[in-house]
Amino acid sequence: MQELFKGITYLDLAASFSFLVFLTFFLSPKLEKNRLWTATVTPLASIIGSGYLVSAPLLYFALGDYAVFGMLGIVVLAYLIGEVIRYNILHSEPILFGRKKFKGYPVLLELESFSNLALSFAYMVSVAFYLRLLSAFVFSGFFERNPLYENLFTTGLLLFIGISGFLRGLEFLEFMEKYAVAIKLSIIFSFLIALTLYDVHHMHFREVFKPITFETFQILAGILLIVQGFETSKYLGEKYSPEERVKGMKLAQFISGFIYVSFIFLVTPILYTLPEGKVNETAIIMLASTISLVLGYLIRVGPLMSQFSAAVADTIGAGGLLWKETKGRISSKLGYLLTTIIGVILIWSANIFEIIAYASKAFAFYYLLQTLISLWVSLLRRHYLRSLLFFLVSLILLFVVIFGRSAE
Repeated sequence: MQELFKGITYLDLAASFSFLVFLTFFLSPKLEKNRLWTATVTPLASIIGSGYLVSAPLLYFALGDYAVFGMLGIVVLAYLIGEVIRYNILHSEPILFGRKKFKGYPVLLELESFSNLALSFAYMVSVAFYLRLLSAFVFSGFFERNPLYENLFTTGLLLFIGISGFLRGLEFLEFMEKYAVAIKLSIIFSFLIALTLYDVHHMHFREVFKPITFETFQILAGILLIVQGFETSKYLGEKYSPEERVKGMKLAQFISGFIYVSFIFLVTPILYTLPEGKVNETAIIMLASTISLVLGYLIRVGPLMSQFSAAVADTIGAGGLLWKETKGRISSKLGYLLTTIIGVILIWSANIFEIIAYASKAFAFYYLLQTLISLWVSLLRRHYLRSLLFFLVSLILLFVVIFGRSAE
């Protein structure tokens, strides 16, 4: 028995205890019944994929010890884009889908439909991508890599989500998503606590500073797409009121923003140990293993939960999108099934890792079109300060669409 506990450190105990505490909190019945939290889970699940694992080494090699400021800028920009979506939920939707028509209404409606078309494409590809990456994690961690078996496993996951959503609806998908998000957030927060304790004794910035170049901004533009997902709130109108969707999106962005910024700050002092160019999920997983044995195992489970919950969140978003665009002719349940069937086709007919680059551009293009809608409506409503903000955001998004490098 002594040999069993011999290698366990205070970091292992801290990681284990904090994981159990957070898991108990996130699965508490009181939280489960809170509508604000249930409205928050879907956008939060979509925002926090395994991107936080990729972004840390990527930002470090782009900005050195200033990596946290790069992430802070990305989070602030994402919040401003979220403000665009929230404005459209509260102010543009009543105009777009109300009875009152006005000059320029058809053009505005076309912009909305075109942006939704771009988003639906991005969702369908991203769902397939998330689950294909989950399969890669499973086989690389527990079995021998085999593309055929990985595709079959991905197909099974896609059909399970699609058929479950079709038969049981949004509530069942949210039920699955709730547990995946609870485990994922518990792992992330336990990781943050372990990193904090580790840094108390080992924090040392090595004064690694990188020159700011045009390529730096291209990389930052690509990382912006890692923190997307908050827009899913826009397509939960079948169950939640506009006010609930807005509050849920804000809370999701606050939580995810805190996680991303604090994670980058805490992990930056130890990223110098990574070899140049090591900018994938494995880099942080291996780093966590050197800090804590327990944390190493927990962080291996994290990406599985991240990919699954993000795939479910985007399936929910796609189904809600189809329900909204067809004015109810295609139910959200059927939309869930159609999304996953298209995902199966993509898995077997294309290289999903190449297609995701186009999906990333589609997300940025969607945000740009949504910003143009909010700019138009804010001018109509004479919200001129908002108009100025939306104009500036549209210029940044145009840069992302043209020059951004896909962080995926």
